[in-house]
Amino acid sequence: MKVVKFGGSSLASATQLEKVLQIVKEDPERRFVVVSAPGKRNEQDTKVTDALIRYYRDYVEENDVTSHQEWIIERYSDMVKELNLKPSIIEKISKSILKLATLPIEDNDFLYDAFLAAGENNNAKLIAAYFNQNGIAARYVHPKEAGMIVSSEPGNAQILPGSYDKIEELANAQEVLVIPGFFGVTQDGQICTFSRGGSDITGSIIAAGVKADLYENFTDVDGIFAAHPGIIAHPHSIPELTYREMRELAYAGFSVLHDEALIPAYRGKIPLVIKNTNNPSHPGTRIVLQHTTQALPVVGIAADSHFTSINMSKYLMNREVGFGRKVLQILEDLNIRWEHMPTGIDDLSLILRDRELTPIKEEEILRQLRQKLEVDHAEIEHGLSIIMIVGENMKSHVGLTATATKALSDHQINIQMISQGSSEVSIMIVINSEQEKAAIKALYQAFFSEVH
Repeated sequence: MKVVKFGGSSLASATQLEKVLQIVKEDPERRFVVVSAPGKRNEQDTKVTDALIRYYRDYVEENDVTSHQEWIIERYSDMVKELNLKPSIIEKISKSILKLATLPIEDNDFLYDAFLAAGENNNAKLIAAYFNQNGIAARYVHPKEAGMIVSSEPGNAQILPGSYDKIEELANAQEVLVIPGFFGVTQDGQICTFSRGGSDITGSIIAAGVKADLYENFTDVDGIFAAHPGIIAHPHSIPELTYREMRELAYAGFSVLHDEALIPAYRGKIPLVIKNTNNPSHPGTRIVLQHTTQALPVVGIAADSHFTSINMSKYLMNREVGFGRKVLQILEDLNIRWEHMPTGIDDLSLILRDRELTPIKEEEILRQLRQKLEVDHAEIEHGLSIIMIVGENMKSHVGLTATATKALSDHQINIQMISQGSSEVSIMIVINSEQEKAAIKALYQAFFSEVH
C-alpha cells in the first residue's frame, strides 16, 4: 500500500497530468494520491498559489478582484478542456474560487490560509474527476473528511495526535483517494495550512496514518544529489539516505523535501522515496531508518546562507554558574530562536537565522550582554553561511574532518567555526557567505572525486 504525493510542477498542465495518470495506473498499490496546487508551466508562468496570494491581497484591501478570479478559473479551465473533462467540474471549481471573496475579512485569522488552500483543494477535485474518466475509480476527499484535524496556528498547523485514528480508517477505502495537500481543518472547522512545503507534510501524515508500506514523493528531479546541481555540474546521485541524514541535509538547504515532512513518516517507520514524474522508471532516492546497503562515509554536502552570529567573551566565563542560561534567557525574552552554540572556556557564540533579528533586537541583546552579564566583548556578525557535511558512516572513518579542513585551506577559505555533534552524523562549518560556492566545490572534490 503506497501513498503518492505529486508536487506543483508535476501537476502544472494537462501534459503533466497524463504522466501522473500513467504512474498511478501502473501500480494498483498506489491508493492514496496527495496533490499540490498547479505549478508553473514555464519560466514566465505564475503558480496558482502565487495568484491566490495576489487575489487575497486585493480582496483585503477592497480592490477589484475580478481579474484574479478570472485568471485562476481560466487556469483550471484550460486543463479541464485539454483533458476533455465534463464541464461540471469547472463549475464546482469556479464556485469555490468566487466564494473566497465572500469570506469575512474582519477578525478572521484564517482568511489567508483559506485563500492559499484553494489551490490544492480545487486541484484535487479536478484530478479525481480526471482519474474517474480514465479508468481509475477515484474519490476526492477533503482533509476534514480524511481526519486531518490540526492545531489553530495559521500558517504553521500541527496535526493533532488524535487525528491518526480517523486517518487510519482511510485504508478501508476501495477507491483511489485523492487528497489535497498543504492544509488541515481545526477543531472548530477553520482551514489551516501547514508551513512551507506543506503538501509533503500531508503526504507524510497520510502515510503514517494508514500505515503505508511506502511513501512516494514525486517531483521534477531524479532524487537527491550529493550537492546542489546549480553549483556542481552533474553531481553524484544518492541512492539511499537515512532519515537522520536527510534531516541534516534538508535543514541546510536541500529543498527537495521539507524537513518537517520527515517527522510523521519517520515516527511511523515508513520508508520514503523521492522520484521524478518526468522519469518515473528512475529508482530515485530512498529514505530509510537504517542503511540497507553500504553507503559512502559522506553522503551529501549542503549549504545555507543568511545566518548571523552573536559572539561574546568574558574572562573566567566557565566558572560562572548559570551564564549560558542567562544568555539564552535574553533571547527567549525577545522571542528569538537560536540554531547552534559553539563555545570555548571564555567565549560563546550563538548562531541564528537572520530573520530572527531586527536592528532594535540587536541593540537590546548587546545592551543586556554588556550591562547585565558584564561581558568583556560582544559583537553581532552578519553574512554567514552554514555548510553541513553529512553521513551516518562518518563515525567509523578516521580523518574526515582533516580532509574537509585541508580542502578549504587549499582554496583559501577561512573557517569561522566548526562543530560536530555527539551523534557524529554531520560536521557543521561556518564560513563567510561570499565563499559558500567555492567551499561547496572544494568539499565536493575532496569527498566525491573518486565516485564518478
